[in-house]
Amino acid sequence: MTPSYRFPCLLAVTASLLFALTSSAQFYGDPPDEIHPWAVHDMNRPQPPVITPAAEPMAPPSDAVVLFDGSDLSKWKLTKPKPGKEWAIVDGCLECVPGSGYIQTVEEFGDCQLHIEWASPLEAKGDGQGRGNSGVFFMGRTEVQVLDCYQNETYPDGMAGSVYGVNPPLVNALRPRGEFNSYDIIFRRPIFKDGVEVDPGYFTVFCNGVLIQDHTKLEGGGGHRGRSKPKEFPEVGPLQLQDHGNPVRFRNIWYRPLPKRAVEGGVVGQLSKEQTTAKRAEIAKGLRDEAAKLEDAQNPVPQLEKAMESLIYAEDQWALDLVTKLSDQHVSALSSLSPDQQENRKGEIDGLEKKMSHMVKFGRLPEGFAAHGVLQSIIDERGWRKKK
Repeated sequence: MTPSYRFPCLLAVTASLLFALTSSAQFYGDPPDEIHPWAVHDMNRPQPPVITPAAEPMAPPSDAVVLFDGSDLSKWKLTKPKPGKEWAIVDGCLECVPGSGYIQTVEEFGDCQLHIEWASPLEAKGDGQGRGNSGVFFMGRTEVQVLDCYQNETYPDGMAGSVYGVNPPLVNALRPRGEFNSYDIIFRRPIFKDGVEVDPGYFTVFCNGVLIQDHTKLEGGGGHRGRSKPKEFPEVGPLQLQDHGNPVRFRNIWYRPLPKRAVEGGVVGQLSKEQTTAKRAEIAKGLRDEAAKLEDAQNPVPQLEKAMESLIYAEDQWALDLVTKLSDQHVSALSSLSPDQQENRKGEIDGLEKKMSHMVKFGRLPEGFAAHGVLQSIIDERGWRKKK
C-alpha cells in the first residue's frame, strides 16, 4: 500500500537537499569503536574553540594569561621574602637580584603552554653552572634549565633547555649572551590514581623556534645529583623562577591552560573503553532527542536520518524501530514514483542507499534490511549503478 503522504515538487526538492546536506560525514569512513567515541571525520565531534592569534610573533594570543608584560609585578611574589631583597623591573624586564630568592606566580595552574623569554648577563662571569644560571620551575617541582651555555660547557642534563637532571636538550640553540632567548614549553603533569602512576607527565620544549625536548617524560620531576622517582603532583601549583646568584632577565611571560587528558576525565588523547562507551551513549542520546523533535508526516527524511545517525554511536531499540518504520514508508513512496519522477530524485535515492549500505556494512542496521533492498532494486532498475 502506498503511504498517505505525498510530496509536492518544492517539498521534494527541499527534502532531497536536506538529505544531501545534513550530517553526511557520519555515513562514510570508519564508525566509532571501543576506544574511539567518534567516527572518522565526525561532525558530532566538538569543534575546537576559536581564538585570535597574536599579530606579532611571540605575543600572547587571545586566550593567554599574561604573567609579565614589563609593567609591574602584581602577579608575582617571593617564595621567602627577605627585607630589602626583591626582584626588579629593569628596562621592561624582570631581573633576578641575587640573594632575593625564588619568585613565583600568585596564581597557581597545571598543564599549560608557556612562553617565556630570557637573557643571560652580557658579561660572562664564572663557568659551567656558575654562568647565567636560573630556571623555570613548573608547579615548583620540575625545572627547565636556564643557563648561559653559549660557548660554555656543563653537564648535558643541566645545560640550558634541559629537563634538569632528566634529559639534555636535543641541540644547543642559544643566541649569544646578552641576547634574548625564547622558550615555548608544553607541560603535562604526572597523573596518579590510587597511588599508581597512569601518566608520567611530559615536557615538549622549543628554544628560539627549535625543538629541543620531544615529549620528554618527567621521571618524577628531576633534581640535583640524584635520580628522581615517580611522585604525585598536585592539580595546580605556581610557576617559579630561580635565583641562582646571577642577574638573569625575563620578559614576555604568558601561558595558556591546556584541557584535561583522557586519563583524568578529559577527551584529549585515547579514551578508555569505559570512557568511550559513556561518550558514545551521550552522543547517541543527544541525537535521539533531536530526532524526537523532527517528526513531520510530510517530510520524514530529517527525522529518519537523525535516528539512523544515533545508531552509529549506540544500539537503541526505539531508534531502530523508528528507522525501520520511517524508511519503510519513505522507500515505499519512492518506489511508487514514475521512472521520470525517480530520475528527478536520483540524488536522494542514491544518497540514502549509500548511507544504508554504510550502516549495514558496519552492523548498525541488520543484514537484509528491507528498505535498503528496495533502494538497491530501484537503482538497478534505473541503471544508475556504476560499473566496476
